[in-house]
Amino acid sequence: MQGEGIMTAEAYSIIGAGRPSRWLLTCDHATNRVPDWVGGGDLGIAPEDMARHIAYDVGAAGLTRALAQRLDAPAILSDFSRLVIDPNRGEDDPTLLMRIYDGTVIPTNRHAGAPEREARLEQLYRPYHAAYAALAAARPDRAICAIHSFTRQLRGRPRRPWAVGVLYSHRDERLGPALIRECREAGWITGDNEPYSGHLQGDSIDRHALAHGRPNVLIEVRNDLIADAAGQELWADRLAGILRGFLDRHGI
Repeated sequence: MQGEGIMTAEAYSIIGAGRPSRWLLTCDHATNRVPDWVGGGDLGIAPEDMARHIAYDVGAAGLTRALAQRLDAPAILSDFSRLVIDPNRGEDDPTLLMRIYDGTVIPTNRHAGAPEREARLEQLYRPYHAAYAALAAARPDRAICAIHSFTRQLRGRPRRPWAVGVLYSHRDERLGPALIRECREAGWITGDNEPYSGHLQGDSIDRHALAHGRPNVLIEVRNDLIADAAGQELWADRLAGILRGFLDRHGI
């Protein structure tokens, strides 16, 4: 493997920046870490809530690392909880700094004003996106694959049936529909822009892929399937089997 080095900063880690694949793998919600300078490292919610999907995408970081290795692709992973500030939202998005999420109030965020918001943007959000932008621009034929996970059931909502969701914007359908077909052919219950819409103004894909004409797709794996290392390795094998050669197969 080329470019195997790991580069870390407070806001992110980069794995294999020099790897040769066209793919760039990203993990916006890789961790539930709260920096010490944010509420003394505590958002004021119970440890069991910090372990839930509200704080990060359970299993997504391990899956991203394993899949990046199999594809010989670079990867960037955030190193702060989405509850500190959500890197997959635009700076003007009202959900950028969440005060309540899936029934849990976030006390440290409840009274966070403009100076606190700006500090989190400047020290975490913006450095992450600057590093993301540099990796995306490192080659002219870059394609972006964002890795996320979703919870099987939100509080008070029906259980979600999908094993995998493939998300894409109506502004670029080069990858999404074809990937859905191949996932379904593999026998996986696959959501088409489920459990969420694939288009969100100002999100990471909008900012780093759509705005630059880069091929892109977002893959959501149900988090109970990748909650441990065995599940992450299994799904890395499965997804690599499809993504390896995918761009060439579809003439992209």
